[in-house]
Amino acid sequence: MVGGSQLENANPLIYRRAGERQVTAQEEDEDAPDRIDDREIFDLIRCINDPEHPLTLEELNVVEEIRVKVSDEESTVAVEFTPTIPHCSMATLIGLSIKVKLLRSLAERFKVDVHITPGTHASEHAVNKQLADTERVAAALENSHLLEVVNQCLSARSSA
Repeated sequence: MVGGSQLENANPLIYRRAGERQVTAQEEDEDAPDRIDDREIFDLIRCINDPEHPLTLEELNVVEEIRVKVSDEESTVAVEFTPTIPHCSMATLIGLSIKVKLLRSLAERFKVDVHITPGTHASEHAVNKQLADTERVAAALENSHLLEVVNQCLSARSSA
């Protein structure tokens, strides 16, 4: 139970985590340009906590590396995420958490697009419209309760 209500997806499938990124000699070279790639973005968002379960978005297969597209040259980052069920009421919060993590982590030059994987959510058009609206995102983050929930999703889980 979350906040006194029953979980929408009480028994989600749990997926194996990807291995840790292998650092190459070129990445360690301080003189080489440091380009941002799909895996680097995936590494930023894979450990975001699900708002309902004590699991990460990666463990629930909500985010996958193959659904991350980066163009360092064009300064664009696009992330598709897949809610665990088609009527997930947490989809907007999950998308907002991904967007906030990227906005906080990336240089201002990047345009960040976060949206639901097509055909995986009953309200994908409405959720995508909210996530694409810069003013709505900014207004949402002015809500102290919502910001607290987003920050909980972004905080590292304590290992008990």
